Amino acid sequence: MEIRNFVLAGHGGCGKTSLGEAMLFLSGATTRLNRVDEGNSILDYDEDEIERRISINLSVATFERDGVTFNLLDTPGYLDFWGDVLSGLSVADGAVVVVDTASGVEVGTERVWQFCEERKLPRIIFLNKIRKEGVDFESGYNGVKEDLGGGVFPLTIPIGTGLEVKGVVDLLRKKAFFYSDGKVEEREIPQELQDKVEEYRGYLIEALAESDETLMEKYVEEQPITDEELISALKRGVLEGTVFPALCGDALHLIGVDVLMYYIKELLPSPKEARLPKGKKGEEEVELTPDGPFVGFVFKTLFEPHIGEMNLIRVYRGKLTSGMEVKNTTRDKSEKVNQMYMLKGKERKEVKEADTGAIVALVKLKETKTGDTLADPSDPIVLPPIKFPEPSISVAIVPKSKGDEEKVSNGLARLHEEDPTFVSSYDAEMKQTLISGLGEGHLEIIVRRLKRKFDVDVEIERPKIHYRETIKKKAEAQGKYKKQTGGRGQYGDVWIRIEPLERGKGFEFVDAIVGGVVPAKYIPAVEKGVKEAMENGILAGYPVVDVKVTLYDGSHHPVDSSDIAFKIAGSLAFKNAAAKANVVLLEPILEVEVIVPEEFMGDVIGDLNARRGKILGMERVGKYQKIKAYVPEAEMYKYSTTLRSLTQGKGTFTQRFAFYEEVPKEIADRIVEERRKEMEEENK
Repeated sequence: MEIRNFVLAGHGGCGKTSLGEAMLFLSGATTRLNRVDEGNSILDYDEDEIERRISINLSVATFERDGVTFNLLDTPGYLDFWGDVLSGLSVADGAVVVVDTASGVEVGTERVWQFCEERKLPRIIFLNKIRKEGVDFESGYNGVKEDLGGGVFPLTIPIGTGLEVKGVVDLLRKKAFFYSDGKVEEREIPQELQDKVEEYRGYLIEALAESDETLMEKYVEEQPITDEELISALKRGVLEGTVFPALCGDALHLIGVDVLMYYIKELLPSPKEARLPKGKKGEEEVELTPDGPFVGFVFKTLFEPHIGEMNLIRVYRGKLTSGMEVKNTTRDKSEKVNQMYMLKGKERKEVKEADTGAIVALVKLKETKTGDTLADPSDPIVLPPIKFPEPSISVAIVPKSKGDEEKVSNGLARLHEEDPTFVSSYDAEMKQTLISGLGEGHLEIIVRRLKRKFDVDVEIERPKIHYRETIKKKAEAQGKYKKQTGGRGQYGDVWIRIEPLERGKGFEFVDAIVGGVVPAKYIPAVEKGVKEAMENGILAGYPVVDVKVTLYDGSHHPVDSSDIAFKIAGSLAFKNAAAKANVVLLEPILEVEVIVPEEFMGDVIGDLNARRGKILGMERVGKYQKIKAYVPEAEMYKYSTTLRSLTQGKGTFTQRFAFYEEVPKEIADRIVEERRKEMEEENK
């Protein structure tokens, strides 16, 4: 049986999951049209998805229609959950990019499109929600064409407008499809639509001619072009990623969904036609072909309380069977394939084998994680892992119950295996457990899953800022440690000079001793004492950075001098010198990029300025504006909530550490005061 592996992708709220549900219903895989807003979706089955009425996880559904097995990958739309979008896009052979006709191309759409361009992934566009008051297909289509660029052309247009949409016209097959009560009826194209159909069919022919030299010659010379030539050029253009047919419909009313499924079958590649990833055998790069011993790729890991870990795998080559011994070529470990399941949302059906192109779930693998390759031991190919984005936001967590630390740690490790864009770490300097992800919504879900899956409650706290201290002027001072306690005493005496270094240079120690006044064997101890004093800070206990320390004089005692004495002397000398060197507080500055629709730019820039931000510039990205700014990390806590409010949910941002900068004095005084109180509490 033929297979089509396709992903539904697009911005949040465009109706991807509803479209998937419509496909499952029309194929007979479900007996009723399940709806996201009613909480009974097959694809959005996670508790958090049901409660929030949005997709959070990648979901897989395998179903059959017209002699073809479809493996549908339904992805989230919000960028907090971009990791699962990448997982779906990475193993699909083609994409249906879903667009809300009224909203047009949004940030999520653009991100999906860009990734598809990089992968040269064949695409079909589906303009959804056309049966809605005030929705104008022509305006929506023109906006999509303008935003997504060349190669976009119409393949279907609606019959009627707004709430009066009754069906769609297939411009290629010249057929009209009318929908009522979930039933479809094929009829003649209405007379009043003939001119519009000819106009849009002209756009179709023009786009296909531009992608095909033979058709271009005929088009220019105004020779007749047959339907067979058009279909052939369309299929070739989609596979090559040069043309992108746009269909329209309404998933909730089942309008145009059957036509879309027809074209998924006709235009998107089979596993044997698809562009496969390149692999490696040792250092040698190898082209992967659909024929040969088994090769599969794990693109997602799920943790189910009653089953354990479940690895979702795409079979790229060969056949996988129950009981088979395979090699995890990424980790150089052997695995035995036990139970294997075909998925339809959370429903599982056990299967004994999976052919080339299949997507199945494996359980009870011991070593395998997301991004790993499984292969026949006779041909140990390794496929490249998915490049997940780095986390951009962190919060601190504290278990509500004493003694839950180990449960928290185990739960966080499991959740990272499910979702590689989430990481946890322990900040030893600030003594906080941090969880990091792609957005506040992402981390809220992680905390809920800790409770639901691992029965552990945590509280969220603000992460402490890694302030630093530095000096602003040169200073010299002595450090002398002398102790006599009846037997052998302690004696160390040094003079040091400290001076500021350029920001980011760290620490430099210079031995300028002449004549052995401080013996060479004690100099490392002096440096160690200086470093310890710097680590403990001067102003507020934060590490001192960007300082050059020169040891230039001192004295020693032939009996009483020791490493420990010179270490203490070095520490005292640094503290004494720092007291004269104008110590100031430094704070981490983040490089922030915010992408927003133009109409919200003023509010967003105003808010960044209020956060002590420094605007670096703006540039146009499609129909959005990208604002670049430097903003203190202390001012960015919970920024995504503010941005969502300022931009009606349409703004996105990324942030990364840039450099350290001096804190304004009045703010520094407050921070120092708070820090000293905190240290006093800790020492009680």
